[in-house]
Amino acid sequence: MDKIAVLIPCYNEGKTVTKVVTDWKEALPEATIYVYDNNSSDDTAILAKKAGAVVRHEYQQGKGNVIRRMFREIDAEAYLMVDGDDTYPAEFGRDMVDKVLNRNADMVVGDRLSSTYFTENKRPFHNFGNSLVRKAINLLFKNDIKDIMTGYRAFSYNFVKTFPVLSKGFEIETEMSIHAVDKNMRVENVVIEYRDRPEGSESKLNTYSDGMKVLRTIARLYRSYKPLGFFSAFALLLAVISTIFIIPVIVTYARTGLVPNFPTLIVCGFVYLTAIIAFFAGLILSSIVHQERQNFEIRLIACQHRYDLTLNNSGDGDGIKQENPAEWV
Repeated sequence: MDKIAVLIPCYNEGKTVTKVVTDWKEALPEATIYVYDNNSSDDTAILAKKAGAVVRHEYQQGKGNVIRRMFREIDAEAYLMVDGDDTYPAEFGRDMVDKVLNRNADMVVGDRLSSTYFTENKRPFHNFGNSLVRKAINLLFKNDIKDIMTGYRAFSYNFVKTFPVLSKGFEIETEMSIHAVDKNMRVENVVIEYRDRPEGSESKLNTYSDGMKVLRTIARLYRSYKPLGFFSAFALLLAVISTIFIIPVIVTYARTGLVPNFPTLIVCGFVYLTAIIAFFAGLILSSIVHQERQNFEIRLIACQHRYDLTLNNSGDGDGIKQENPAEWV
């Protein structure tokens, strides 16, 4: 088991990966630097290996797929995830890792939005999207994570080994944030400096398509983690719409004793019925989610036991040496 594992997912980062690996070797000399190449068409993997990183490959395209592979294969006391585009300074890594190792933080968020992000980033829609996502998630999930979509994070062993990675692309950071909040994990924020990509380096994030994926992910996770709130809102919307259409029918009946619009009455009745079903579906799913949270706590205890056992075995010199089965260039 590594003491500290620095995880760097890369796709066509040949212009920056050498500097990124070198900076992290200087900032955290005791750490193992892992570069996971995601089907790069340039020399990212070769340059990373020359710089001293452990290079592995993930052949399913997408950042989420890379993170899933990393979390599955690597065992460490603390993990630090950073992008390979040289936008995150390495000097903040020590403070972030210390919060995991010494303050029992499960996730430490590198907060760009409280420092230089809005002045350094030259893509205005990215600025708007980051602010929108932060406000939406903090409102829906009642938390205070300062930067939801940052790629600069530190994690505990327990977080990494109990986090179910479902996202395939850039929505992975949003999923991490919501998972940590929903499972009552300890989250800390560290204000970091952000610098824009160097000239000649291009962002792989598509403002519009990836932005829509992030918004869909928020809706999907809110439905999954807060089903009573989601289905209650849906039921209320249906009830309001049905009420708007049925009021004229009721008024006409009160005045004349006749129902001239039977189709409207029938449809409104079915819409009310759907609203009632949606509400009770939310109640049932809420009970299931509560049971899942209980099961998660049991899995967390088992994970902590496995972690302690691994550390004890390593201290006795009998620890299992971590293999590098995918170290190909």
